[in-house]
Amino acid sequence: MSEEVNMAKEEFKSANEKSISHLDAELRKIRVGKATPDMLQGVTVDYYGTQTPLTQVANIGTLDARTLTVQPWEKGLLSECATGIINASLGLAPQDNGEMLIINVPPLTEERRKELVKRAKAEGENAKVGIRNHRKDAMDYVKELKNEGLSEDEAKTAEDEIQQITNKYVGIIDERIESKEKDIMTI
Repeated sequence: MSEEVNMAKEEFKSANEKSISHLDAELRKIRVGKATPDMLQGVTVDYYGTQTPLTQVANIGTLDARTLTVQPWEKGLLSECATGIINASLGLAPQDNGEMLIINVPPLTEERRKELVKRAKAEGENAKVGIRNHRKDAMDYVKELKNEGLSEDEAKTAEDEIQQITNKYVGIIDERIESKEKDIMTI
């Protein structure tokens, strides 16, 4: 019976790791003022009638700390790529030079920084909700095992360990959000 409890804890940890990975991916999309190709991660382009990620139809690079370049593999996609970037509401204005798109990343205003901090905190809250949902599933499974004959002591120990794991991952989320907030607010 305790083998099933250990498997449940491992599944719980794995699900929490996925939540943290997702949070990290979402936080990378929030720009800090330095141009990185990750800023265009969520951009999609109309590629012959199908919404396709920009990264699958173009090379994205950086010229310097404030300039991104997007070079589509087909020249006919330049305007589609520009439209996709504009529609992504990232506050970026691509310029078409006939060969590629050049995107100057403007310095962040104080107001925009505060908006980005709010967005980062919202992503952190979403990750915490995911962790809490995983905790509920794990606790429900322990109750199920208890009904099938798991001792009261083993169930209590498992529930305590699940709560400790939950606290650990919530702490990790708080650290990541605090770090991102510091990055965003640093001029």
